[in-house]
Amino acid sequence: MVRYQTLKRMAGTHHAQDRSEVNVTGKKMYKQKGTGGARHGDKSVPQWRGGGKAFGPKPRSHAIDLTKKVRALALRHALSAKAKAGEIVVLDKASSAEGKTGALKNQFAKLAWNNVLIIDGAELEPAFARAARNIPNIDVLPVQGINVYDILRRKKLVLTKAAIDALEARFK
Repeated sequence: MVRYQTLKRMAGTHHAQDRSEVNVTGKKMYKQKGTGGARHGDKSVPQWRGGGKAFGPKPRSHAIDLTKKVRALALRHALSAKAKAGEIVVLDKASSAEGKTGALKNQFAKLAWNNVLIIDGAELEPAFARAARNIPNIDVLPVQGINVYDILRRKKLVLTKAAIDALEARFK
């Protein structure tokens, strides 16, 4: 599932010009016989400087297929692995009184949260999201954005009551 997510987000926009795309003349370099040199056609071939790249990268999708049932199962397994390890924390709601990064950072330091994924309900509180976005190793997502890669890359998973209700409804 992690491989699926990382490959799906790759842009795949890399491109190199091949011999049909480089801007050189199509004229034969020199005559076929009598020069003592090898036979050559035009200058767009890869062995010449300024020629096209042989088998260079072309724009493509790197994505692989994974069925919906397998993706849902992977999410269940990631959540249960965090639960077994005792790395899930449940909050009533994720909110910040003044919406300041420094204050939130101090709160997280008191709780020893230095590598955390926080999942809130359908709507994030704007002040909390704004305060948390500049803290390193802290991610805040709505419940629709929950994914296996983010769950596994953070040490602790913090869920709000709204997120738990939404996840229970999703897995029924």
